[in-house]
Amino acid sequence: MSETEEDRADAWFHALSDRTRRDILRRVLSGEHSVSALARSYDMSFAAVQKHVAVLERAGLLTKRRQGREALASGDVEAVRSVGAMLTDLEDLWRGRISRMDELFAEHQPQDHEQDQEHDDRPDPTDR
Repeated sequence: MSETEEDRADAWFHALSDRTRRDILRRVLSGEHSVSALARSYDMSFAAVQKHVAVLERAGLLTKRRQGREALASGDVEAVRSVGAMLTDLEDLWRGRISRMDELFAEHQPQDHEQDQEHDDRPDPTDR
């Protein structure tokens, strides 16, 4: 990943790390909401909700536009899809690594326990 992609991923995960921001994002992905209407949905100040919206906006997960005195927020579906695609890429990478580890472990496992005992010159303690 390039530095810019890494910065973008950091911003996404920072934005999504907070429960309130995830909820705000779900709401604005379903349709445009005014920031003041969003603020009424939470037990926090309008300024606190504005800060959450600003974090999501900086991360590129939502956009704001002004309509008169009102700030309207909309979710950016393409940005959310990009987050999903990045997570899928990471999952594929790790699944590939785990699969390779499984292959390596299988190569080093004895094929047959009885075969190992035939080559073992030590006495079997169960023969007593």
